[in-house]
Amino acid sequence: MTSLTNTIGPDAPAPAFTAVGGDVPDYFALLKPRVMVLVIFTALVGMVVSQGHVQPAIGVISLLAIAVGAGASGCLNMWWDADIDAVMTRTAQRPIPAGRISSEEALGFGLFLSVASVLVLGLAANWLAAGLLAFTIVFYAVIYSMWLKRATAQNIVIGGAAGALPPVIGQAVVSGSVGIESLVLFAIIFIWTPPHFWALALIKAEEYARAGIPMMPNVAGPASTRRQIVWYTVFLAPLGLVPVALGFGGLLYAVIGVVGGLGMLAFSIRVLKNREGEAEKRAAMGMFGFSILYLFALFSALLAEQSFGLFRPLV
Repeated sequence: MTSLTNTIGPDAPAPAFTAVGGDVPDYFALLKPRVMVLVIFTALVGMVVSQGHVQPAIGVISLLAIAVGAGASGCLNMWWDADIDAVMTRTAQRPIPAGRISSEEALGFGLFLSVASVLVLGLAANWLAAGLLAFTIVFYAVIYSMWLKRATAQNIVIGGAAGALPPVIGQAVVSGSVGIESLVLFAIIFIWTPPHFWALALIKAEEYARAGIPMMPNVAGPASTRRQIVWYTVFLAPLGLVPVALGFGGLLYAVIGVVGGLGMLAFSIRVLKNREGEAEKRAAMGMFGFSILYLFALFSALLAEQSFGLFRPLV
């Protein structure tokens, strides 16, 4: 088992991050724009699979509010994790550790956007959707970032709930309720998250150890992490076909679900078998990259079927 070196953590003195004057791109970077794009996309799919209709203007405003709420939680995450980001190569140039924006400015920015996004969504759509957005922000910024991330190797498993909630919020915007469709999409993203992120964590294990973060490869060891990636993927592949069984995924979705699920299984087995050197890195990064393609293809199929008349039911 790989040992975890707590060189930095919640009990360590917080380093001071002094800004030299951030500009618009720096503040935009605090919102984790790539994550925001995924949130908008999955929330939109949650809207289109719902039984109901929403005025286009309300739909657009709601999607923007959901995106800003996701960005706000990302900003608060960067504020809290600035000490970690400073010692990891892939995050050291983020605005706070790089000294372009101060911690205080980031905190104020994140809190303002959090409150504003929830209020706008509540006024534009309904307060159930706004409440779900507020819960998502608190879950990611407080429960995951401030507690789970530094406390347990199950941080990604439990914390993945925050990233899985946008389809549920999207359905609440349209129907004013939460239905089986968005709950299934939530489950798919939730189970997808550990094998997706642990594949990257296998490669970044030394950096996480240096930052004092108990990621699965550092706590349970790489061999156990590889086995868990396979088991999560074995569960994910059939779970991805549940929309077909429930009747809101059609022929196109079924084809992509089967092919993509088999692809995920193949990549997970490669991760299991390739354990050293360059082969290990290629297998892990292959799994990481293909998992993004898999989720995007699944949700794109639902969007195409429900929005462009391509739905051909199998059930």
